[in-house]
Amino acid sequence: MLLVFIILPYSLSVLLIYRQTKENVERHELENSREQMQLASEELEQYFNELINLPYSLYRNPDLFMVFERGIERSLYFNQREINKGMTAFYLMKSEIRQVRTYIDAGKDSFTVYNAMVSSRKWQPELMKQAAIQKLINAETNFLIEPPHPIVNYNNTMIIPSSDKRMVLTIHYKILDALSKKFLGIVTIDIDLSKFARLSKLFLQQNKEAVLLYDSNGHVIYASDEAMIGKTVPADLVNKIQQSAEGEPTLDGNIILSTTLSEPLKGWRLVTITESDFLYKDVRKTAYTNIIVGVIVVGLGLLMIAVISHKITHPIKRLSRKVQRIEGTNMNAPFNDNREDEIGHLERHIKAMMERINRHIDREYKLDIENRKNQHRALMSQINPHFLFNALQSIGAVAALYESPRVYQLVTSLSKMMRYSIRTDLKVTVRSEAEYVRAYLNLQEERFQTDFTYSIDLPESILDISVPSMILQPLVENFFKHCYEAGCDNASLRIYGRLQSENLILVVEDNGKGMTSCELRALNNKIYAPFQGEESLEHIGLKNIHDRLVLHYGKAAGITLDSMKGQGFSIQLVIPIQHEEEEYL
Repeated sequence: MLLVFIILPYSLSVLLIYRQTKENVERHELENSREQMQLASEELEQYFNELINLPYSLYRNPDLFMVFERGIERSLYFNQREINKGMTAFYLMKSEIRQVRTYIDAGKDSFTVYNAMVSSRKWQPELMKQAAIQKLINAETNFLIEPPHPIVNYNNTMIIPSSDKRMVLTIHYKILDALSKKFLGIVTIDIDLSKFARLSKLFLQQNKEAVLLYDSNGHVIYASDEAMIGKTVPADLVNKIQQSAEGEPTLDGNIILSTTLSEPLKGWRLVTITESDFLYKDVRKTAYTNIIVGVIVVGLGLLMIAVISHKITHPIKRLSRKVQRIEGTNMNAPFNDNREDEIGHLERHIKAMMERINRHIDREYKLDIENRKNQHRALMSQINPHFLFNALQSIGAVAALYESPRVYQLVTSLSKMMRYSIRTDLKVTVRSEAEYVRAYLNLQEERFQTDFTYSIDLPESILDISVPSMILQPLVENFFKHCYEAGCDNASLRIYGRLQSENLILVVEDNGKGMTSCELRALNNKIYAPFQGEESLEHIGLKNIHDRLVLHYGKAAGITLDSMKGQGFSIQLVIPIQHEEEEYL
């Protein structure tokens, strides 16, 4: 049954896919080769158009053109300078130009430019007798292209080294008077074949393809086989090119594509020769890949049937048992959140839900304990409050009566602190908290006179934001305990705040001796440790503030300690503003 319903249909599909893929790949490769050939032929035509139009730049140089008209003898110094300047600029117009020869018919003088160096003048009346020049003179066009040949030292000067044997393509130009059409001279340029080599890279792949460019006379202008350059195309190869059908393999298994170029390369042919085995290797690779993939797919199908129960039904049963544990009040049932399938999605959501429930229970428990402690402290602090306030007011009145304003200010500050400390509300504004700290510092300033300095820099934009009460004064009290009273000279305290993204940042820092990295790490471990019910009294103020912020705002809130590289100590309070009126779950 497996053979009939799976293997046999799949084998037939592989054969059909192989045949269809082979035809498509062959057609695609041929079309791609034709497109590349068309692009190359257009680029060749454009390139030669640029080369043929180069001499027109000489007509735009009136001083140089005057030398062609009158000869160099009329003003030897001036004309020699114009020849040097004009022909050097002409030489540098194309990076492929290797040599330029200028022949001025008036005077029969000749100059060559090689490597941007102009040779001395040479009298060459015999130049006009050369076959190529005679053919150019009698031609209807103003240019003549010679097949590639080794570079020639036209004027037999020393500027061309004897070691230079490179192959160049030569183009001769007639220079005529624009109005009278009078013959004035000839400009010859030698072009190296680097441009043709770059174009051939569009076709060559792993030496399995060949490129051939030849003119209307059968001379090879460029070939991937450098030995053929400058020679005549072999007759048997010409016959193969002419007899081969587009896209059909020849007897030796090659596919030949050719195109005939247009002006200014009329009669030239661009030919590519590709081994058919190389062209169609992707077809065989595709077929082999399909067969291998088919075997793998069949094996995976059988394996999937065998493991589907273990991979799907077993995790569902485990998840069901975990949910039953939760029903049995086991709130810490383990959930595997590493799976990336639907079961893992369910387990992650159930785990997240249980964590939120546990955090909510823990938070409510801790808040209940803190509320009970606050209620107890409030009851203890409210013993005879009116008596204390009246007594302080009486002392203040006596101070004012006996003209002791400083005593009156201190009593007023103490009264404000007592009134603030017995408040039962948990939330106050930053403004109220700052006023409480100022009252505290006022008393401490009188106690220690002027042995310390402080500054409170809180912008107006944060003064009306609600925060838990009594979060700044314990930090200021730490300043006197660990900085000022520890003997720090010129002790300084700074309190400032700012808004940062969605958080309120309050910072209390001093210039004390700070802590070592080990001491700071130990303090962080104590402050960030989970609540254990009973805490030691050491650093209880910092941990109390951190725990209260976390209880009110969640884990995004808390305090951050910084020893400021031994230059002081900084405590930063982070309070999320977006949770100001929300309950944290």
